[in-house]
Amino acid sequence: MSETFAVRELVPVLPEIVLVLGAMTLLMVGAFRGERAVASINWMAILLLIAAGAIIVLLPAERMESFGGSFVLESYARFLKLLALIGSATAMLMSLDYLEREQQNRFEYPILILLSTAGMLMLISAGDLIALYLGLELMSLSLYVVAAINRDSVRSTEAGLKYFVLGALSSGMLLYGASLIYGFTGSVNFAAIAKASANGGIGLVFGLVFLFAGFCFKVSAVPFHMWTPDVYEGAPTPITAFFAAAPKVAGIAMFMRVAIDAFPNIVPQWQQIVIFVAIASMLLGAFAAIGQRNIKRLMAYSSIGHMGFALVGLAAGTMQGVQGVLVYMAIYVAMTLGTFACILSMRRDGKMVEEISDLAGLARTNPAMAFFLAMLLFSLAGIPPLAGFFAKFYVFLAAIQAGLFTLAVIGVLASVVGAYYYLMIIKIMYFDEAARPFEPMPYQLKAVLAVSGLFNVLFFVYPRPLVEAASAAAKSLF
Repeated sequence: MSETFAVRELVPVLPEIVLVLGAMTLLMVGAFRGERAVASINWMAILLLIAAGAIIVLLPAERMESFGGSFVLESYARFLKLLALIGSATAMLMSLDYLEREQQNRFEYPILILLSTAGMLMLISAGDLIALYLGLELMSLSLYVVAAINRDSVRSTEAGLKYFVLGALSSGMLLYGASLIYGFTGSVNFAAIAKASANGGIGLVFGLVFLFAGFCFKVSAVPFHMWTPDVYEGAPTPITAFFAAAPKVAGIAMFMRVAIDAFPNIVPQWQQIVIFVAIASMLLGAFAAIGQRNIKRLMAYSSIGHMGFALVGLAAGTMQGVQGVLVYMAIYVAMTLGTFACILSMRRDGKMVEEISDLAGLARTNPAMAFFLAMLLFSLAGIPPLAGFFAKFYVFLAAIQAGLFTLAVIGVLASVVGAYYYLMIIKIMYFDEAARPFEPMPYQLKAVLAVSGLFNVLFFVYPRPLVEAASAAAKSLF
């Protein structure tokens, strides 16, 4: 009896177990075989991420719980886990050529990505505050190390150090908030917190503010965004691509689950926080990116703005809002990975170049790359009929249905300001004097760019599968 019970407990956790055991095995292989095994470890890591995704798809469709409700697997968790795995696997694939050329091939890198991804999956399924913190730290500690993995580069080391110090601060705030919530409700479980929070109380709101401050840091929302531009610029480019995609999915997932699952009775209180954070992030993302000359810094401010747009859907606090956020995150991951595939292709004389001016005249030297990059930038700006327009459409629609008209109007205005710097890059590519051509694009980057570019351009033809999956996922959260 107890054995079947134990097996049943572990079924929902299978993807995480596969990733962690796989990472441990690869660590042993790397420790014994050293640099000779790097290429095979890289590919094994990608296969493990794909295997974890396959397990999530094949698990039974009903809601499952493990460890007394600490770990929850339903449609909502499945949708976001698949998204995080796609982000991680694609970022891994995009980094293979870069690491080889820069002689940065270390067997620790894919293992850290696997452990970080396992933390993300844990975080997305967390059903109480302790599981949430465990997942968050497993994800974050790996990220701190990965940011500083290029030990010979001052910029990379500085990026890792900044990220670590500010990350420790945010974890402290999050823990303080969690301890206050536990103190006032007598439980760490989200369902029990939801019951206890019906009575409200100023102490609970205090705890909530600290908890949300920690979340804002993890999704790099204003006012806890200060690490983002420096870490994005300093970390090696494929690692920046990873930061911009997968951890953001896990961060938004945890934000929504805690707000909707644990505090459904005090929506007006947390709604104010989310509205403020969303407006501040959208505006900072729109205005601060205008003066940037480095394309990775520009993408950092762009991602701050996009997290603001995603939080517009959460601010609505409704099922339509959550569905909007899920659609937004799926499209955001595709746009971001495609754009970084282009940034990773910016090489001259065997060196990476990162200035926006280096893209001058790209339409004449590499018309295919220029076309796809232009489409991705139009999509990031939210211009119809590209995928990015629909992403914004769904979150603004949810805000309007919830009566948050001011928020929706500010979002649209921030979108218009943000379009300026995306269009500026397109103008440089198509109308400026041609600079020297870049080196040929590696096939992995070509594949990523083609898939994400076509997804963005053709999304409007058949958006139904994604929208329906997001709708089913949002229903399962309520």
